[in-house]
Amino acid sequence: MKKFMIKFVGMLVVLGAAVGLGYFVGQRPISELNDTIENLKSQMTNLSRNVVDTTLGIPGNLRSRQGLLDAKSRLIQAKSDLLDRNYGNAAKELAEAADLLDKAGQSEHHSGRTAIFKALAGKTREAKLDLSIGKTLSRARLDEIQKEVDGYLAL
Repeated sequence: MKKFMIKFVGMLVVLGAAVGLGYFVGQRPISELNDTIENLKSQMTNLSRNVVDTTLGIPGNLRSRQGLLDAKSRLIQAKSDLLDRNYGNAAKELAEAADLLDKAGQSEHHSGRTAIFKALAGKTREAKLDLSIGKTLSRARLDEIQKEVDGYLAL
């Protein structure tokens, strides 16, 4: 009997709320309801536009981060080859790192960081050129390039 009473009171509350809501909506002028609906539609349009804009930037951002990670890996390998006095492989790794940085910059065209990545690729190519022509290349110079890559990965 107690469960029946709880269900009955619950149904009365729901029915009363429905009648009250109907009365409230019925008392409002139609133009006010249309304005409310139009406002709701514009808010939903803005929300969907924001979601689309946010998700469109994700693949490019992921590609640039992957390019930066690959370039960092090549820089570390080049430093290792430099320590082993394997200058040919170090130069090859630096060239691949510069290409990866260029590709990462191309995928960042929407954020305006393309010039930054191109400058970083230029520094890497200069280090590769110095190594190729027989100049000594310090680990500190490669560490500096790696720190810049790490800085952009942290963003």
